[in-house]
Amino acid sequence: MASPLKVCIVGSGNWGSAIARIIGGNARSLERFATTVKMWVFEENVNGRKLSDIINTEHENVKYLPGFKLPENVVAVPTLSDAAEGADLLVFVVPHQFIRNLCDQLVGCVSARGIDEGPDGLKLISDIIREKMGLDVSVLMGANIANEVAAEKFCETTIGSKVLENGLLFKELLQTPNFRITVVDDADTVELCGALKNIVAVGAGICDGLSCGDNTKAAVIRLGLMEMIAFAKLFSKDADAVSSATFLESCGVADLITTCYGGRNRRVAEAFAKTGKSIEELEKEMLNGQKLQGPATSTEVYHILQQKGLVDKFPLFTAVYQICFEGRAVGEMISCLQSHPEHL
Repeated sequence: MASPLKVCIVGSGNWGSAIARIIGGNARSLERFATTVKMWVFEENVNGRKLSDIINTEHENVKYLPGFKLPENVVAVPTLSDAAEGADLLVFVVPHQFIRNLCDQLVGCVSARGIDEGPDGLKLISDIIREKMGLDVSVLMGANIANEVAAEKFCETTIGSKVLENGLLFKELLQTPNFRITVVDDADTVELCGALKNIVAVGAGICDGLSCGDNTKAAVIRLGLMEMIAFAKLFSKDADAVSSATFLESCGVADLITTCYGGRNRRVAEAFAKTGKSIEELEKEMLNGQKLQGPATSTEVYHILQQKGLVDKFPLFTAVYQICFEGRAVGEMISCLQSHPEHL
Protein backbone atom coordinates (compact mmCIF):
# COMPACT_ATOMS: atom_id res chain seq x y z
CA MET A 1 0.00 0.00 0.00
CA ALA A 2 1.28 3.49 -0.87
CA SER A 3 2.36 5.76 1.96
CA PRO A 4 -0.39 8.06 3.20
CA LEU A 5 -0.38 11.49 1.59
CA LYS A 6 0.88 14.36 3.73
CA VAL A 7 -1.21 17.53 3.66
CA CYS A 8 -0.09 21.09 4.38
CA ILE A 9 -2.52 24.01 4.67
CA VAL A 10 -0.86 27.28 3.67
CA GLY A 11 -2.70 30.00 5.57
CA SER A 12 -4.65 30.16 8.80
CA GLY A 13 -7.10 33.03 8.56
CA ASN A 14 -10.87 32.77 8.76
CA TRP A 15 -11.25 30.47 5.74
CA GLY A 16 -7.98 28.65 6.32
CA SER A 17 -9.07 27.70 9.83
CA ALA A 18 -12.52 26.64 8.63
CA ILE A 19 -11.00 24.38 5.97
CA ALA A 20 -8.54 23.03 8.56
CA ARG A 21 -11.49 21.73 10.58
CA ILE A 22 -12.63 19.70 7.57
CA ILE A 23 -9.20 18.48 6.48
CA GLY A 24 -8.17 17.59 10.02
CA GLY A 25 -11.31 15.55 10.55
CA ASN A 26 -11.00 13.71 7.25
CA ALA A 27 -7.27 13.05 7.70
CA ARG A 28 -8.01 11.32 10.99
CA SER A 29 -10.58 8.99 9.45
CA LEU A 30 -9.27 8.30 5.92
CA GLU A 31 -6.34 5.92 5.47
CA ARG A 32 -5.26 7.63 2.25
CA PHE A 33 -4.03 10.71 4.14
CA ALA A 34 -1.45 11.09 6.89
CA THR A 35 -3.11 11.85 10.22
CA THR A 36 -1.01 14.90 11.09
CA VAL A 37 -1.91 18.00 9.08
CA LYS A 38 0.50 20.93 9.22
CA MET A 39 -0.92 24.44 8.93
CA TRP A 40 1.36 27.36 8.18
CA VAL A 41 0.54 30.29 10.47
CA PHE A 42 1.75 33.80 9.86
CA GLU A 43 3.04 34.43 13.35
CA GLU A 44 1.33 37.15 15.38
CA ASN A 45 1.08 38.03 19.04
CA VAL A 46 -2.41 37.80 20.51
CA ASN A 47 -2.73 39.09 24.07
CA GLY A 48 0.99 38.58 24.62
CA ARG A 49 1.09 35.02 23.25
CA LYS A 50 2.20 33.63 19.90
CA LEU A 51 -0.78 32.67 17.75
CA SER A 52 0.84 29.36 16.78
CA ASP A 53 1.27 28.45 20.45
CA ILE A 54 -2.38 29.28 21.18
CA ILE A 55 -3.55 27.09 18.29
CA ASN A 56 -1.34 24.17 19.35
CA THR A 57 -2.33 24.28 23.02
CA GLU A 58 -5.97 25.42 22.90
CA HIS A 59 -6.76 24.10 19.40
CA GLU A 60 -8.56 27.27 18.43
CA ASN A 61 -7.66 30.19 16.20
CA VAL A 62 -8.84 32.79 18.68
CA LYS A 63 -8.10 35.69 16.34
CA TYR A 64 -9.59 34.59 13.02
CA LEU A 65 -12.09 31.84 13.85
CA PRO A 66 -13.02 32.23 17.53
CA GLY A 67 -15.49 29.79 19.02
CA PHE A 68 -14.60 26.82 16.81
CA LYS A 69 -12.18 24.11 17.92
CA LEU A 70 -9.61 22.75 15.48
CA PRO A 71 -8.87 19.02 15.43
CA GLU A 72 -5.86 18.20 17.59
CA ASN A 73 -4.08 16.61 14.61
CA VAL A 74 -3.88 20.06 12.94
CA VAL A 75 -0.49 21.44 13.97
CA ALA A 76 0.29 25.15 13.58
CA VAL A 77 3.80 25.78 12.17
CA PRO A 78 5.09 29.37 11.93
CA THR A 79 7.88 28.67 9.41
CA LEU A 80 6.61 28.09 5.89
CA SER A 81 9.39 25.73 4.80
CA ASP A 82 8.90 23.57 7.92
CA ALA A 83 5.16 23.40 7.38
CA ALA A 84 5.50 22.31 3.75
CA GLU A 85 8.44 19.92 4.16
CA GLY A 86 7.53 16.54 2.75
CA ALA A 87 3.99 17.56 1.84
CA ASP A 88 2.26 15.76 -1.01
CA LEU A 89 -0.68 18.15 -1.14
CA LEU A 90 -0.63 21.88 -0.47
CA VAL A 91 -3.91 23.69 0.09
CA PHE A 92 -3.50 27.44 -0.32
CA VAL A 93 -5.92 29.62 1.64
CA VAL A 94 -4.27 33.04 1.51
CA PRO A 95 -5.16 36.29 -0.29
CA HIS A 96 -4.09 36.11 -3.91
CA GLN A 97 -1.68 39.04 -3.54
CA PHE A 98 0.73 36.78 -1.60
CA ILE A 99 0.80 33.79 -3.97
CA ARG A 100 3.81 34.80 -6.07
CA ASN A 101 6.12 35.11 -3.09
CA LEU A 102 4.89 31.88 -1.52
CA CYS A 103 5.30 29.97 -4.80
CA ASP A 104 8.98 30.80 -4.81
CA GLN A 105 9.33 28.76 -1.64
CA LEU A 106 7.01 25.82 -2.17
CA VAL A 107 6.29 22.73 -4.23
CA GLY A 108 3.18 20.52 -4.22
CA CYS A 109 -0.36 20.38 -5.52
CA VAL A 110 -2.13 23.64 -4.76
CA SER A 111 -5.70 24.94 -4.46
CA ALA A 112 -5.70 28.72 -4.85
CA ARG A 113 -8.13 31.59 -5.40
CA GLY A 114 -7.82 34.96 -7.08
CA ILE A 115 -6.45 36.37 -10.30
CA ASP A 116 -3.26 38.28 -10.91
CA GLU A 117 -2.35 40.73 -13.62
CA GLY A 118 0.79 39.64 -15.43
CA PRO A 119 2.82 41.33 -18.19
CA ASP A 120 0.49 39.98 -20.89
CA GLY A 121 -2.69 41.11 -19.12
CA LEU A 122 -4.76 38.47 -17.41
CA LYS A 123 -2.88 35.76 -15.56
CA LEU A 124 -4.67 33.29 -13.31
CA ILE A 125 -3.13 32.31 -10.02
CA SER A 126 -3.13 28.72 -11.21
CA ASP A 127 -1.05 29.83 -14.22
CA ILE A 128 1.48 31.48 -11.91
CA ILE A 129 1.77 28.32 -9.81
CA ARG A 130 2.16 26.12 -12.88
CA GLU A 131 4.85 28.35 -14.36
CA LYS A 132 6.82 28.83 -11.14
CA MET A 133 6.47 25.33 -9.75
CA GLY A 134 5.73 23.05 -12.70
CA LEU A 135 2.73 21.50 -10.95
CA ASP A 136 -0.87 20.71 -11.69
CA VAL A 137 -3.33 22.94 -9.85
CA SER A 138 -6.93 22.40 -8.80
CA VAL A 139 -9.12 25.31 -7.68
CA LEU A 140 -11.96 25.34 -5.16
CA MET A 141 -14.66 28.02 -5.32
CA GLY A 142 -18.19 28.05 -3.97
CA ALA A 143 -20.90 29.62 -1.86
CA ASN A 144 -18.88 29.07 1.30
CA ILE A 145 -19.00 31.69 4.06
CA ALA A 146 -16.24 30.51 6.39
CA ASN A 147 -18.13 30.74 9.68
CA GLU A 148 -21.05 28.77 8.27
CA VAL A 149 -18.68 26.09 6.96
CA ALA A 150 -17.02 25.97 10.38
CA ALA A 151 -20.45 25.59 11.99
CA GLU A 152 -21.07 22.61 9.67
CA LYS A 153 -24.10 24.16 8.02
CA PHE A 154 -24.89 22.50 4.69
CA CYS A 155 -23.31 24.02 1.60
CA GLU A 156 -21.97 23.13 -1.84
CA THR A 157 -18.69 23.96 -3.53
CA THR A 158 -16.95 23.37 -6.86
CA ILE A 159 -13.50 22.02 -7.65
CA GLY A 160 -12.14 22.87 -11.08
CA SER A 161 -9.39 20.53 -12.24
CA LYS A 162 -7.92 19.95 -15.68
CA VAL A 163 -6.66 16.59 -14.40
CA LEU A 164 -9.75 14.78 -13.15
CA GLU A 165 -7.78 12.38 -10.95
CA ASN A 166 -6.35 15.30 -8.95
CA GLY A 167 -9.72 16.98 -8.62
CA LEU A 168 -11.20 13.77 -7.23
CA LEU A 169 -8.30 13.46 -4.79
CA PHE A 170 -9.08 16.90 -3.38
CA LYS A 171 -12.76 15.98 -3.26
CA GLU A 172 -11.89 12.97 -1.10
CA LEU A 173 -9.79 15.17 1.19
CA LEU A 174 -12.43 17.88 1.59
CA GLN A 175 -15.92 16.44 1.20
CA THR A 176 -18.15 15.90 4.26
CA PRO A 177 -21.90 15.27 4.63
CA ASN A 178 -22.41 19.05 4.92
CA PHE A 179 -19.70 20.20 2.47
CA ARG A 180 -20.66 18.69 -0.87
CA ILE A 181 -18.34 18.97 -3.85
CA THR A 182 -18.79 18.82 -7.62
CA VAL A 183 -15.67 18.39 -9.78
CA VAL A 184 -15.62 20.02 -13.23
CA ASP A 185 -12.89 20.32 -15.85
CA ASP A 186 -13.59 23.99 -16.71
CA ALA A 187 -10.99 25.04 -14.16
CA ASP A 188 -10.19 28.50 -15.53
CA THR A 189 -13.84 29.53 -15.41
CA VAL A 190 -14.17 28.21 -11.85
CA GLU A 191 -11.18 30.31 -10.85
CA LEU A 192 -12.41 33.43 -12.63
CA CYS A 193 -15.79 33.14 -10.91
CA GLY A 194 -14.11 33.08 -7.51
CA ALA A 195 -12.24 36.29 -8.27
CA LEU A 196 -14.78 38.31 -10.21
CA LYS A 197 -17.71 37.76 -7.84
CA ASN A 198 -15.85 39.80 -5.23
CA ILE A 199 -16.00 42.85 -7.50
CA VAL A 200 -19.75 42.41 -7.91
CA ALA A 201 -20.13 42.05 -4.14
CA VAL A 202 -18.48 45.44 -3.66
CA GLY A 203 -21.09 46.90 -6.01
CA ALA A 204 -23.84 45.19 -4.03
CA GLY A 205 -22.44 46.57 -0.78
CA ILE A 206 -22.32 50.10 -2.18
CA CYS A 207 -25.99 49.78 -3.15
CA ASP A 208 -26.77 48.57 0.38
CA GLY A 209 -24.97 51.62 1.74
CA LEU A 210 -27.20 53.76 -0.48
CA SER A 211 -30.31 51.95 0.89
CA CYS A 212 -31.34 50.87 -2.61
CA GLY A 213 -33.22 47.71 -1.60
CA ASP A 214 -33.39 44.13 -2.79
CA ASN A 215 -34.63 44.86 -6.32
CA THR A 216 -31.48 46.89 -6.99
CA LYS A 217 -29.27 44.23 -5.48
CA ALA A 218 -30.92 41.63 -7.71
CA ALA A 219 -30.02 43.81 -10.71
CA VAL A 220 -26.43 44.11 -9.48
CA ILE A 221 -26.21 40.31 -9.19
CA ARG A 222 -27.69 39.71 -12.65
CA LEU A 223 -25.67 42.38 -14.43
CA GLY A 224 -22.58 41.37 -12.51
CA LEU A 225 -23.07 37.77 -13.62
CA MET A 226 -23.39 38.94 -17.23
CA GLU A 227 -20.09 40.81 -16.93
CA MET A 228 -18.46 37.78 -15.32
CA ILE A 229 -19.54 35.56 -18.23
CA ALA A 230 -18.47 38.13 -20.83
CA PHE A 231 -15.09 38.62 -19.15
CA ALA A 232 -14.47 34.87 -18.96
CA LYS A 233 -15.26 34.42 -22.66
CA LEU A 234 -13.18 37.42 -23.74
CA PHE A 235 -10.09 36.60 -21.75
CA SER A 236 -9.97 32.83 -21.50
CA LYS A 237 -7.12 31.22 -23.39
CA ASP A 238 -9.78 29.04 -25.05
CA ALA A 239 -13.08 30.92 -25.19
CA ASP A 240 -14.85 27.89 -26.65
CA ALA A 241 -13.94 25.93 -23.52
CA VAL A 242 -15.87 28.33 -21.28
CA SER A 243 -19.04 26.46 -20.42
CA SER A 244 -22.18 28.38 -19.47
CA ALA A 245 -23.05 25.41 -17.25
CA THR A 246 -20.10 26.25 -14.99
CA PHE A 247 -21.82 29.49 -14.01
CA LEU A 248 -24.72 27.39 -12.68
CA GLU A 249 -22.40 25.46 -10.36
CA SER A 250 -21.78 26.60 -6.79
CA CYS A 251 -18.71 28.55 -7.95
CA GLY A 252 -20.92 30.71 -10.17
CA VAL A 253 -24.35 32.05 -9.37
CA ALA A 254 -24.52 30.48 -5.89
CA ASP A 255 -21.21 31.98 -4.74
CA LEU A 256 -22.20 35.31 -6.28
CA ILE A 257 -25.49 35.41 -4.34
CA THR A 258 -23.85 34.43 -1.06
CA THR A 259 -21.06 36.96 -1.43
CA CYS A 260 -23.45 39.76 -2.34
CA TYR A 261 -25.52 39.10 0.78
CA GLY A 262 -23.12 37.74 3.37
CA GLY A 263 -19.49 38.34 2.44
CA ARG A 264 -16.92 40.75 3.84
CA ASN A 265 -16.61 42.58 0.50
CA ARG A 266 -20.28 43.50 0.69
CA ARG A 267 -20.08 44.47 4.35
CA VAL A 268 -17.06 46.74 4.00
CA ALA A 269 -18.41 48.30 0.79
CA GLU A 270 -21.65 49.20 2.60
CA ALA A 271 -19.61 50.97 5.28
CA PHE A 272 -17.53 52.65 2.55
CA ALA A 273 -20.68 54.11 0.99
CA LYS A 274 -22.07 55.24 4.35
CA THR A 275 -18.96 56.66 6.00
CA GLY A 276 -16.76 57.98 3.21
CA LYS A 277 -13.73 56.31 4.81
CA SER A 278 -11.13 54.67 2.59
CA ILE A 279 -11.08 50.94 1.89
CA GLU A 280 -7.76 50.69 3.77
CA GLU A 281 -9.21 52.37 6.88
CA LEU A 282 -12.24 50.12 6.89
CA GLU A 283 -10.14 46.97 6.43
CA LYS A 284 -8.24 47.87 9.60
CA GLU A 285 -11.42 48.74 11.53
CA MET A 286 -13.66 45.88 10.44
CA LEU A 287 -11.59 42.88 9.37
CA ASN A 288 -9.26 42.17 12.29
CA GLY A 289 -6.19 41.95 10.07
CA GLN A 290 -7.81 40.26 7.07
CA LYS A 291 -7.79 41.67 3.54
CA LEU A 292 -10.49 42.33 0.97
CA GLN A 293 -10.21 40.71 -2.45
CA GLY A 294 -12.83 42.72 -4.38
CA PRO A 295 -11.15 46.16 -4.58
CA ALA A 296 -7.74 44.65 -5.41
CA THR A 297 -9.23 42.45 -8.13
CA SER A 298 -11.17 45.41 -9.56
CA THR A 299 -7.86 47.23 -10.01
CA GLU A 300 -6.34 44.34 -11.94
CA VAL A 301 -9.44 43.89 -14.09
CA TYR A 302 -9.75 47.62 -14.80
CA HIS A 303 -6.18 47.85 -16.03
CA ILE A 304 -6.76 44.88 -18.32
CA LEU A 305 -9.96 46.45 -19.71
CA GLN A 306 -8.09 49.71 -20.29
CA GLN A 307 -5.37 47.91 -22.23
CA LYS A 308 -7.99 46.23 -24.41
CA GLY A 309 -10.15 49.37 -24.88
CA LEU A 310 -13.16 47.61 -23.32
CA VAL A 311 -13.90 49.75 -20.27
CA ASP A 312 -17.32 50.81 -21.64
CA LYS A 313 -18.38 47.18 -22.08
CA PHE A 314 -18.00 46.48 -18.33
CA PRO A 315 -19.61 49.43 -16.53
CA LEU A 316 -20.19 47.63 -13.23
CA PHE A 317 -16.60 46.41 -12.90
CA THR A 318 -15.39 49.86 -13.96
CA ALA A 319 -17.62 51.73 -11.51
CA VAL A 320 -16.44 49.62 -8.58
CA TYR A 321 -12.80 50.41 -9.36
CA GLN A 322 -13.39 54.13 -9.95
CA ILE A 323 -15.53 54.54 -6.82
CA CYS A 324 -13.02 52.71 -4.64
CA PHE A 325 -9.85 54.34 -5.98
CA GLU A 326 -10.52 57.34 -8.20
CA GLY A 327 -12.99 59.36 -6.16
CA ARG A 328 -16.04 58.67 -8.32
CA ALA A 329 -19.19 59.36 -6.28
CA VAL A 330 -20.82 56.30 -4.72
CA GLY A 331 -24.20 57.42 -6.10
CA GLU A 332 -22.92 56.84 -9.61
CA MET A 333 -23.18 53.10 -9.02
CA ILE A 334 -26.87 53.54 -9.86
CA SER A 335 -26.19 55.44 -13.09
CA CYS A 336 -23.87 52.65 -14.22
CA LEU A 337 -26.77 50.21 -13.76
CA GLN A 338 -29.28 52.50 -15.48
CA SER A 339 -27.16 52.84 -18.61
CA HIS A 340 -25.80 49.28 -18.70
CA PRO A 341 -25.33 47.89 -22.24
CA GLU A 342 -27.67 45.03 -21.30
CA HIS A 343 -30.53 47.56 -21.39
CA LEU A 344 -29.69 49.15 -24.73
